[in-house]
Amino acid sequence: MSGHSKWANIRFRKERQDAQRGKVFTKIIKELTIAARLGGGDPEANPRLRTAIQNAKAANMPMKNIENAIQKGTGELPGVVYEEVNFEGYGPGGVAMYITTTTDNRNRTVSEVRHLLGKYGGNLGESGSVSWVFDKKGLIRVARNNYDEEELMLTAIDAGADDFKIEDEFYEIYTRFEDLYKVRSNLEEAGIEIENAEITMLPQNVVKLEGKQAEKMLKLMDALEDNDDVQNVFANFDIDEEIMEKI
Repeated sequence: MSGHSKWANIRFRKERQDAQRGKVFTKIIKELTIAARLGGGDPEANPRLRTAIQNAKAANMPMKNIENAIQKGTGELPGVVYEEVNFEGYGPGGVAMYITTTTDNRNRTVSEVRHLLGKYGGNLGESGSVSWVFDKKGLIRVARNNYDEEELMLTAIDAGADDFKIEDEFYEIYTRFEDLYKVRSNLEEAGIEIENAEITMLPQNVVKLEGKQAEKMLKLMDALEDNDDVQNVFANFDIDEEIMEKI
């Protein structure tokens, strides 16, 4: 099992636990605000906003918080103006890293991301330095204990999915990134309950890490994802599952 995929599921489980304590609300609110600002406040006409609302509800965010975030994005309520800033760089052992952020202070975010990369043996790269390593995809997670594998696979294919995998307690349904919202809607119309849906970056190749480099890499991932400005971190590391669980 590739480390990056294993990490993604560990992160998702952690976010579900954190959501119970409201810790992921800041990132969800930023996504709601950005989605509304870029595509308008009508979820029926704004697929990105529709998915953000669905993910917010899955995290048990109160509807009032969701509505306020959307209205701040559309300008109906005063609020902070966020922008999306993406970073490319390298982690321990030359691991390629693609970091997406939403910030109200670009200089602060650049400084913090550069500091964290340097602290754990990485460095910030130029735009375009590692993005070629990744393929942009849509990812939909469905709980394994709710559905039969073969039946769900056929339903996913009919809904327009490109690929279907099993990772831990989830079925992972992959789509072209531009088809994510359409496939999610098709699955929901077929009666499938979605755990979450998001845009992801799948690496075309991986870098094997062990020992101290593996430990530094996981600490770096944790530190970045704990930063309020960071929305997602994608990396092409591969760490044995036993080592990852031990760390």
